[in-house]
Amino acid sequence: MQVPSPSAREAASMYGTMVAVFLVILVAALQGSEPSESPWPHRVPLDPEGTLELAWNVSYPQETVHFRLLVRQPGAGVLFGMSDRGELQNADLVVLWTDGATTYFGDAWSDQQGQVHLDAQQDYQLLQAQRTPEGLSLLFRRPFSTCDPRDYLIEDDTVHLVYGFLEQPLPSLEALNTSGLRTGLQRVQLLKPDIPTPALPADTRAREIRVPNVTVPPETTTYWCHMALLPEGFSQHHIVMYEPVITAGNEALVHHMEVFQCSAEVEESHYSGPCDSKMKPQRLNHCRHVLAAWALGAEPFYYPEEAGLAFGGPGSSRFLRLEVHYHNPLKIRGRRDSSGIRLHYTATLRRFHAGIMELGLVYTPVMAIPPKETAFVLTGYCTDNCTRTALPPSGIHIFASQLHTHLAGRKVVTVLARDGRERAVVNRDNHYSPHFQEIRMLKKMVSVYPGDMLITSCTYNTEDRTLATVGGLGIQEEMCVNYVHYYPRTELELCKSAVDPGFLRKYFGMVDSFHSEDTCACPQASGPEQLSAPEQFQAVPWDSFSRDTLRALYGGAPISMHCNKSSAVRFQGEWELQPLPKIASRLEKPAPRCPARPSACPARPTVVVTGGGKG
Repeated sequence: MQVPSPSAREAASMYGTMVAVFLVILVAALQGSEPSESPWPHRVPLDPEGTLELAWNVSYPQETVHFRLLVRQPGAGVLFGMSDRGELQNADLVVLWTDGATTYFGDAWSDQQGQVHLDAQQDYQLLQAQRTPEGLSLLFRRPFSTCDPRDYLIEDDTVHLVYGFLEQPLPSLEALNTSGLRTGLQRVQLLKPDIPTPALPADTRAREIRVPNVTVPPETTTYWCHMALLPEGFSQHHIVMYEPVITAGNEALVHHMEVFQCSAEVEESHYSGPCDSKMKPQRLNHCRHVLAAWALGAEPFYYPEEAGLAFGGPGSSRFLRLEVHYHNPLKIRGRRDSSGIRLHYTATLRRFHAGIMELGLVYTPVMAIPPKETAFVLTGYCTDNCTRTALPPSGIHIFASQLHTHLAGRKVVTVLARDGRERAVVNRDNHYSPHFQEIRMLKKMVSVYPGDMLITSCTYNTEDRTLATVGGLGIQEEMCVNYVHYYPRTELELCKSAVDPGFLRKYFGMVDSFHSEDTCACPQASGPEQLSAPEQFQAVPWDSFSRDTLRALYGGAPISMHCNKSSAVRFQGEWELQPLPKIASRLEKPAPRCPARPSACPARPTVVVTGGGKG
């Protein structure tokens, strides 16, 4: 059923309703309420079919987001909103629905059972509802913070957008339960940094790294690897910008993409196929130097005017690996794709080479998360001793960041500490998803000087696991990494830590002593050969003692520092049995500001009058 256009009798009825509730939308009067600048710089398809498209604009002075939701097939209505992890329960919603005669728009929320309720505080304000040749266009706005406990706080981290389609009219909003709808989710960063776009050099050239018209497999998830080759004799250039190139019609299928440069030892490799195929050459695993990373909803990425990312030239491999993640939940068959990334580069090298540094935890099984944990935190350190050894006196300037964990990751944060005090947040994502990883420009550059510390903490959820999850390269293992982009490039490529292995052995011995011999996890139980750390973790009985003691170990034991050059060789110095850094003062998270409100009145939905036109 289509959202109805009002007849004369219905219009009269609607007019009476408007007078009664004082909340009807007056389209013409509110035309000027939308943002004045280029209206919709950000847009993303919400569902795989492209039925819903979201565009938005951010006003930082007003702390408000303006949304434009294009509904190509309105049916009996739609719901749209946000939730902590993309659930339709406990979600902050806005709903467009009809009772068969009148169409309504209302701020709503869902409870733990998915039952939808009209919110007592109407914070989504409808500005316009208009029929266009493309479909029904809804223009509405909402403050970042509403101070309504039912509402989602919009911050500059990942936002899980949820949506659903209403198939039948509703006698009232309270008759709606999300469990009976066709629903989905999409992840975006709504609050993009408000920074100026640098001008590109006059001699900028472009090169597209794209998959060669491949047939997207009819699988929910596919990672496609394609090798590309730079021209022979390609001299050193600076990448100054990159952007996605998406095959028309596949905007909802291409989830994210990355371009990697291979190490110099890769001299020949030609492959295009699934990344997990047994036919994939092993040497593709040596293509791990990130040149570009894009995720659905991300904007073109610009380097600061004074820096560029070097590629090409002597000692550099000519081979690049493009990795495309296809998300095809409808398992569409026969779809062809030639998507990829367009690199913009210049032969006129800028003042500084940009560098990429790994922060966080070493990929090692000595770091582990017990099973059935809801929020287990692991922390990796780039210590003051390492930055004092490896950074120039003038320091470095971090301008972008890419957070990374595997499937159990839920939150990631990196903070800068100086003289035992936290000074700045480099990057934080309290709604992090391993399925949405992009390089994000920082709102403000963070300068790091010799003697500073960079502390990266990751929060994990292992409620669905029965065994301990150890650190490592495998997708079922875990990582805690922040790839920070900075300039000027230094020799320091990896600044990470892990708990000292000797203290971990003491932990296993303590667990063995506490428990009966039947559950011994000690190395002697393996006979002549000592058990590996993963085997020892799997033997641990995960009661409260084992869990609390492991937390205490990671929160107090000495660490092994990896202060590494790009050659994977550590800088000269003492790096084992380093004391865990102490932080005396931590940053306080600023309290959200509550917008001014009109005098209280009963919550009512807005009656929708749709205008015609081309939008």
